Amino acid sequence: MKIVVIGGTGLIGTKLVSNLLQLDNQVVAASPAMGVNTITGEGLSRAMEGAEIVVDVSNSPSYEEKFVMRFFETSGRNLMAAGKAAGVTHHIALSIVGTEELAAQSPYLRAKLAQETIIRESGLPFTIVHSTQFFEFLSGIAQSNTQGQTVHLSPAYVQPITADDVAAALTETTMAVPHNDMVEIGGPERVRLSDIVERYLAEINDPRTVVADPQARYFGALLTDKVLVPGESAYLGTTNYDAWMAAQRKPV
Repeated sequence: MKIVVIGGTGLIGTKLVSNLLQLDNQVVAASPAMGVNTITGEGLSRAMEGAEIVVDVSNSPSYEEKFVMRFFETSGRNLMAAGKAAGVTHHIALSIVGTEELAAQSPYLRAKLAQETIIRESGLPFTIVHSTQFFEFLSGIAQSNTQGQTVHLSPAYVQPITADDVAAALTETTMAVPHNDMVEIGGPERVRLSDIVERYLAEINDPRTVVADPQARYFGALLTDKVLVPGESAYLGTTNYDAWMAAQRKPV
């Protein structure tokens, strides 16, 4: 079976490609670095030729409001057109838990919602996978909310998941029938965002101080305790924070 992974050379994409190859699939890792550009269309038709499944785990290189909307709308439309032309039978896209609830406040999530709408209205069989935040992005979250030596973060609950567990869930989704709906994935533990980042910074000996600030924004949005955690029917990864941190400390 031929599977095209859009964003196949990124954090999640490389892991997903490896998983799918181990299941004896023909897998194309598609990205601009590999000569496939979903914005310009360069190499897209060639990569999609004969594909049965497409998995889109790509992300915008900029979160600026106009840029990110243009990225997800253009990429989404080009992928749907190429998928129809190739006879794709299942289009899968990775998105974010809380997208619908926070889209009105967050330009980035508004663009993700636009991407999802294009997929839903395309007529292609699909599954949209809403994931909670990745452990691997804790450093970036801290950096984007730093003022001097202080990090202001919402104390709202989150349920972080490892990139490996995301790839495992996407592998299962790829090999299953289309849901024609959204499914959720998350990590095994529910924690407060400010607490988990504070703990992470302490463990890497980062001197910054974390302030739990209910007015601190996340992708431009104010958070509540329920918006960034998955529902009861979600697929839950097995790797908790302690296990993830232990893996980071192992020599390469």
